[in-house]
Amino acid sequence: MLSINDLKVGTFFKLEGEPYLVVRARHVKMGRGGAILKIKIRHLINGSVLDKTFKSSDKFEEASPEKKEASFLYTDEKSCHFMDSQTFDQFYLTREQIENKINFLKEGQTYKIIYFEDNPVDIELPKKIELKVVEAPPGVRGDTAQGSVTKLVKLETGLKINAPLFIKQGDIVRVNTETGQYVERV
Repeated sequence: MLSINDLKVGTFFKLEGEPYLVVRARHVKMGRGGAILKIKIRHLINGSVLDKTFKSSDKFEEASPEKKEASFLYTDEKSCHFMDSQTFDQFYLTREQIENKINFLKEGQTYKIIYFEDNPVDIELPKKIELKVVEAPPGVRGDTAQGSVTKLVKLETGLKINAPLFIKQGDIVRVNTETGQYVERV
């Protein structure tokens, strides 16, 4: 059983028999009362997001998802398609299931897919990923006068990020998948 101290960002647990993932967690100490936990959780199967508050006495059942490797094939207007690296079975995750992670998916790249009760429910991205710059406006002399030493560049997945002025079209950049920010040029 899990207590509220075990519920951290990225923890899987069951609430009323349904599997959830902790998206955001914040402990709050009330004046003379006990501590409470305010969390934002995402349902693993239907993708709905809830805000919940729990007391320190609440206990939760641990959900133990399974992780398997799969290659990203392609995306269409409703879903992202993958192929299991072991069995070569093809499956998909809906855009709602992996919402903000779509911008970090490269065709042919291998990712860890999270399964719950033999159904794919989410994707685990590496902390940093390397992407090619496909559009980068030229750095203009005098741009630094306003204190802005970055420019907006477009990456091969369609993601737009702020990068330093020296980044050019064709460069490979490393991006943090948690924050979506530029890390370094490769």
